[in-house]
Amino acid sequence: MNFPGVGTPSLGAGGTPTAPGFDPNDPNVKWLSNAMESCAAKTVMSGVMGFGLGGVFGMFMASMAYDTPFHTAGAGGGGAAATPVSSLPLKQQLKHGFKDMGARSWSTAKNFGAVGALFSGIECGVEGLRAKNDMANGVVAGCMTGAILARNGGPQAAAVGCAGFAAFSAAIDAWMRMPKEED
Repeated sequence: MNFPGVGTPSLGAGGTPTAPGFDPNDPNVKWLSNAMESCAAKTVMSGVMGFGLGGVFGMFMASMAYDTPFHTAGAGGGGAAATPVSSLPLKQQLKHGFKDMGARSWSTAKNFGAVGALFSGIECGVEGLRAKNDMANGVVAGCMTGAILARNGGPQAAAVGCAGFAAFSAAIDAWMRMPKEED
């Protein structure tokens, strides 16, 4: 049984197959394509995706951490003795553990989101200023991102952050631009 437009790709310009129901000349498709190419959209997408990845990574790392507190803060504040978590009922232990995991996950998510948005925004700006798409954009963006993140540590920390992020960005960019082997 064959339905029209289902399973048989239509031919677009130059005889290349296109997805059924996809018209590249549709004004909505053009608007969406232009919006996704803007620096603002790239920055927001990188921040959101970094936040999501950071949340998952933070949750995983928190579940593997050996430095979780083995004591809860004493009730009443003012110098009350800490209660060992192991002496609490299971429900309280789980509540305490999940609260700690959530706090760590939230912190990591915020950091990943900020780094992703900062790097992507700077890289897009540099690419727009240079009107080129090459490795230098990523290296410059990495340097600036590293320096901005390490600015509170002083000029030496900013220089080390710049060099570290630039080197990491260059390595990742070189790997991503390598020609792929076809099997």
